[in-house]
Amino acid sequence: MIQLLLQNMNKGMEEDNIYKKIQEAISSLPENFSILEEQIDVELQMEYFNYSRDIKAKFPIEMVMQHQVDLFNPEVSIEEKKNLLVLLASQEKVEAFRTIEKYARNPDPELREWSILALQESRMVIQSSLMDEQQVYISTGLGGKGQNLRYFVVFISKENFDEFSSVQRKLIQDELDYALKHSNGILEEIRFEKDLAIAVLLLPVKSDIQGVFSSVINECNQYGDFIRQDIIITNVKRMSVDEIRNFINREKY
Repeated sequence: MIQLLLQNMNKGMEEDNIYKKIQEAISSLPENFSILEEQIDVELQMEYFNYSRDIKAKFPIEMVMQHQVDLFNPEVSIEEKKNLLVLLASQEKVEAFRTIEKYARNPDPELREWSILALQESRMVIQSSLMDEQQVYISTGLGGKGQNLRYFVVFISKENFDEFSSVQRKLIQDELDYALKHSNGILEEIRFEKDLAIAVLLLPVKSDIQGVFSSVINECNQYGDFIRQDIIITNVKRMSVDEIRNFINREKY
């Protein structure tokens, strides 16, 4: 399972190196890969992967399968169920997958996202076993759809513009929509907060991310040079307006 976590992209800064490394990872992906579609907190994903790494080899298959019914026992603790989901997900058995699948339909509320991660891993393990080739899953905090990754993007006005005008807002939305359609992407949401244009969108994994957004900025700036060249892009989480402004202010110093 591969995690692609692009925090932000500002030209001339360390984030450029992150972007390049991610592009290198993307370019080496095989044709058959899958994306975790759910939006699951990255820290929870890392906790799951650490659990998976630490306990997989500690219990024999027979013991794991004998205890699968414990998932549906209300008297079994949440911690025990967390461990059991991880253990079941590592088994090359369709029976284990079906058990996780059944549990994921009506999980304990605390384990809803955990069960999704277990189901994803179990599916990958079964497919790898049946097809006799390693399966690649890509996970990010914002998830995706099909072979598209979801991104949270913020365009920032230049300092001499306190607020995007109605004309500028329409221009940003139109140019972004056009650029995404040209790249087989989808604009899911866009909203404006004074000097910020905040969007959530989908782009194919192997897209030229930097090229897409540079084209939007350059096209818009032909009509008044009002957007900064550096933008915020993340596939880790949705940022609040306060988080965005704190990040922008931090970058000034």
